[in-house]
Amino acid sequence: MGIVFKQSLKNTIIIYVSFAFGGVNALFLYSNILEGKYYGLVTFLLSTANLILPITAFGVQYTIVKFFSSYITKKEKDAFLSSVLLLPLFVAVPIGFFGNLFYEKISVFLSLKNTIIKDYTYIIYLIAIATAYFEIFYAWSKVHLQSVFGNVLKELWNRVMVMILLFLVFFDVISKPQFIYLLTATYFMRTIIMMWYAMKQYLPKFTFSLPDNFIEILKYSIYIILAGSTGAFLLDIDKFMIPQKKAIEMVAYYSVGVYIGSVIEAPGRAMAQILQPLTAKAINEQNHQEVASLYKRSSINLLLICGLFFLLINLNISEMYKLLDKEYAGGILVVLMISFAKLFTMSLGNNGAIISTSKYYKILLPYGISMAFSVYYLNLWLIDAIGINGASLSTLLVIIVFNILKVWYVKSKLAMIPFTKKTIQLVLILGVFFMAFYFWNFPFHPIINIITKSILIIGLYIFVIKKMQISDEINMLISKYI
Repeated sequence: MGIVFKQSLKNTIIIYVSFAFGGVNALFLYSNILEGKYYGLVTFLLSTANLILPITAFGVQYTIVKFFSSYITKKEKDAFLSSVLLLPLFVAVPIGFFGNLFYEKISVFLSLKNTIIKDYTYIIYLIAIATAYFEIFYAWSKVHLQSVFGNVLKELWNRVMVMILLFLVFFDVISKPQFIYLLTATYFMRTIIMMWYAMKQYLPKFTFSLPDNFIEILKYSIYIILAGSTGAFLLDIDKFMIPQKKAIEMVAYYSVGVYIGSVIEAPGRAMAQILQPLTAKAINEQNHQEVASLYKRSSINLLLICGLFFLLINLNISEMYKLLDKEYAGGILVVLMISFAKLFTMSLGNNGAIISTSKYYKILLPYGISMAFSVYYLNLWLIDAIGINGASLSTLLVIIVFNILKVWYVKSKLAMIPFTKKTIQLVLILGVFFMAFYFWNFPFHPIINIITKSILIIGLYIFVIKKMQISDEINMLISKYI
């Protein structure tokens, strides 16, 4: 796990720096510089773009990770990369054509509840295309085990650019509509930079010849289109559906809760950048022992690290919301439910990578479709019943049920499970910490309270984890740096 830990550590630092920028944007700048309807509009546009991203990308980012390591010669690799670069166009071009043809009807439908959406509907398609090709070139770099630069662009670039643009709005250099147009331009800039970096890692000789297993590649891409992005879909469908039922400002309140709750998954996102190609390589080499080892170690390490952030977020959440406007306070339960859903997902380690890069990947399509329909119909009921808390509850229920099914599936097909006795011990530790610290706070200002309580929790958590020897890798890090 040496290369995994090294790049994961760098990626984790990058992601948390990104979250710091994003936190300032989401909690303070957006809510104070953009009025609620524009904040909600930006969230809606980006989330809807993420919903159609899997279709516009045609699953190519996952296809590259799965197949690239199976090719031996440069000629085979060149034919593969040349062909997959063209695949998204077979979907993106028709979508653009019919989207333009029926633009008026689509824009009117999306803006029935909130008319501000109508004039910006086309932005959804532009951001989806830019993001699709960014993900493709990022995957191109990851298969060469170079994930850090792409991670900077993926996590940090947009948040920094948003901060700059928000300040330009604040100083009246640009208007709020111009903010949206310039934000769209930053997505295209990011894609161009990522393409340059990917070509620097490996520049193929572009050819029109197809790889020998092109039919298999095509089948895989079709199957993985929806399945590969189910996690993002579950949260983005909420942000898409809330404006159809509630005022668009509610999306802003929900987004803040989701943003805070999602902070805990940063180590998992960081580790996934390097775990995915390593898992694919081990599976292509039929090294089942290495796959099982990665499965167990990624599970316990992610549960341990993400568990700490779960505690820090939820044990300080009431104090955090004291720093925001009263309207946002309704998101406290959103934070708890989304963060628990993320923690449970992280506890599965590289479960998703194992399924998506093995011969059993086809199961992800029915899984993905079932999850999408489940969360959609639960949202129809629960958003009406309990508002934004209903959206997060539907996400939590669907994630728990379908992740349990994924664990069972890998166990039945590959005789592997991610959990050990140490997992039970760690869950008990997390439960004890949660109950011990949830119901009290220091009688200080919220910021001082958060800092003081967090230092106490971190110190005790590290002591207990090291004493009980939950993870060999984490113990080595603790011994080395503390």
